[in-house]
This record gives sequence, C-alpha cells and structure tokens, in this order.
Amino acid sequence: MKLKEKFSSSAKNLKNVRYIAIMAIFIALKIISSSYLHFTVSHNLRVGIGFVLVAIEASILGPSAGMLSGAITDTLGFLLHPDGPYFPGYTLTAMMGSFFYGIFLYGHPIKMRHILLAKLCNSVFTNILLNSLWSSMLYTKKTLWGYMAASLVKNTTLFPIEAILLILLFNAMIPLLNARHLLKSKTDFPIRF
Repeated sequence: MKLKEKFSSSAKNLKNVRYIAIMAIFIALKIISSSYLHFTVSHNLRVGIGFVLVAIEASILGPSAGMLSGAITDTLGFLLHPDGPYFPGYTLTAMMGSFFYGIFLYGHPIKMRHILLAKLCNSVFTNILLNSLWSSMLYTKKTLWGYMAASLVKNTTLFPIEAILLILLFNAMIPLLNARHLLKSKTDFPIRF
C-alpha cells in the first residue's frame, strides 16, 4: 500500500464506529499510561510503556487516525494531568509518533524490519530531535545540544529493549489481530524479518 493510500484508508477508519471505539479505548489507555505507568528521569525525560500502545493503535488505525488520536491524547492528557505549561509542539510530537508507526505498520503484513524502522524513526526524529527542540524552547536551562545529548543517551540505551518488547508483543498479538480482522493485511505468525 502506498503512502497516499495508507492515509486515505486510515481516514476512512474515522467513519467506522468500530474503529472510533477502538481509538477511544486506546486514547484512554494512553492517558492512563502517560499519567501513571512511567518514571521520570528528569523534567523532560520519561521512561514508560506508552510507545507500545501507540504502535499497536497505529497498526490497526493507520497514520491519519493515529495522528488524530495522538493529538486528542496529548490534549486530554494535559487537561486531566497538567505537568508544566501546555505547548503545541508536544502535541505535534505525539502525532508524529503515530505517523511513523502508522506508515511502517499499517496496510501491509507486519515484519520485524518494519517494527525496527518505525521504532528507530520514532527514537531519532520524535524523541531526540523534536522533544529536545521543544525542551530547549520551553526551559532553556540547557542548549538544544544539551537536551539532545541527554535524549540520545536515553534513547540509545532503551532502543534495543523497546524494539525487542515491540517484536515480542506483536508476535503475541498477531493471531488475535488477524482473527478479529483488525489489520488491513494478514500478517504471518511468527513475524518474519
């Protein structure tokens, strides 16, 4: 499936009550995860399991619906549990996270390389680059490079752990996702490279 087709197919999911209900469940789970299921390394570095929910949601809903869900999740999460000032850049980061998982995991059989590429793009572009940029704009205690260095250490350390966790989780969930016809393309079990 080409990128344009992924976006239009994903946007069509927003007209289906089943997919809207799935999106609502994932929004609630992501808000709970970001509010309670993490630990804070510093004021701008957190470690949690929210990326797992974003990846699964984007593989089901696609990039368009996933990006909308990311924006709603970030905004509602801030309104329910404000942690510092509201900044739309972080909403863009949440949307981009869903975008990367959606373009790599939606609309074709999921493979290990897709999971690894999606996680790598998320780690580099959203976590290291965008979040560091937003933190340097908001807090200015460090320069952009200082935030990027701290984020690089965190993301380099966590990348293999998070990638393995995603691969194991998708392997465990593929039979269920296929049986419920939640994926656009039937994915082999176990996931191949």
